[in-house]
Amino acid sequence: MYNRILFPTDGSELSDKASDMALSLAKLSGAGLQTLAVKEPFPYSAISESYPVAPQDFLDAQERIAQARVKKVADKAQAAGVRCDTAVIEAVHAWEGIIDQAKAGGCDLIVMASHGRRGISALLLGSETQKVLTHSTLPVLVVR
Repeated sequence: MYNRILFPTDGSELSDKASDMALSLAKLSGAGLQTLAVKEPFPYSAISESYPVAPQDFLDAQERIAQARVKKVADKAQAAGVRCDTAVIEAVHAWEGIIDQAKAGGCDLIVMASHGRRGISALLLGSETQKVLTHSTLPVLVVR
């Protein structure tokens, strides 16, 4: 069925629920799981030379948060008996990072959560899930 499943996590409660689906699918099909957290790059600005947070402090915090997110999924995978590896990447657009990681990791399915925004909030905030669905050549399972 599937050999390798990519599960990107943003650490949200909905993402935690979706991880259960990814783990169940991996266990059922005997697939390996790769969990991914995408870090934001530091928002450098040419206008200002001072920032409320030092660039290195921002980057260190992003790394700690991302590592905690993938560790949480990896711990659940270990408890479920599913082999899992982790990845943390930096990308300007999370959806591009997700698709690139899926290709680089040899994944044949992406499982991810959707926050189900509708109307104007969906239009203004956009949806990483929607962009992955639009641009990925791999199958994508969206969990709500």
